[in-house]
Amino acid sequence: MLVAGFPAGSFQTNCYVVAPGPGEACVVVDPGQDAVEQLDALLAEHRLTPVAVLLTHGHFDHTFSVTPVCDGHDIAAWIHPEDREMLADPMKGLSRESAAFFGGRLEMREPRSVEEMTDGATLDLAGLTLRVDHTPGHTRGSVIFTPTSGADAGAGAEVIIAGDTLFAGSIGRTDLPGGDHQQMLVSLRDKLLTRSDEALVLPGHGATTTIGRERASNPFLQGLDTPAPGRGL
Repeated sequence: MLVAGFPAGSFQTNCYVVAPGPGEACVVVDPGQDAVEQLDALLAEHRLTPVAVLLTHGHFDHTFSVTPVCDGHDIAAWIHPEDREMLADPMKGLSRESAAFFGGRLEMREPRSVEEMTDGATLDLAGLTLRVDHTPGHTRGSVIFTPTSGADAGAGAEVIIAGDTLFAGSIGRTDLPGGDHQQMLVSLRDKLLTRSDEALVLPGHGATTTIGRERASNPFLQGLDTPAPGRGL
């Protein structure tokens, strides 16, 4: 499986492409501010053809370029229904102070094609199988993706595209509209800390990490009542 990415725009939001391999179809995850040119270069470098855009949540630093990418390639955007309204009205995800910075207005529109996904869904796209886990806390509709390809299924470390739910050494903020700190802790405990220590975490901002590293050293995860990996609560 090929996974590549780059930080986009002034928010340095990580945009990823995932494909079974070079020269294949791919999905694009979180095309943020000014992502189009870098994304086109990455697609050309690996000879990839995008078939869908997946969004970890609705904040505009992750969705800024979703419409030009989707409409330019005639593909759909996938988002959790709880965050869909932010595609056309990003101000709903901003604090009052942030909204004032943009003069109270930030005009965007939905792509021509939008699909909704829910907790536990399995998306079969680009020769990949992507599990969707709903992880509310940063926003009401935050999700994480776990992709596998047929050739790699069951081999190597699990890959988790975590959006703004989990970072290296931190977690996503919960003080914006739709944020909920207690929900965030439940999401981290039930959807991330149940994974193996070797699982690779690709966050929405900053460096790649592992579940084991965050379990051991992330101050926001200490004291969470964590079941053993692979077992229920």
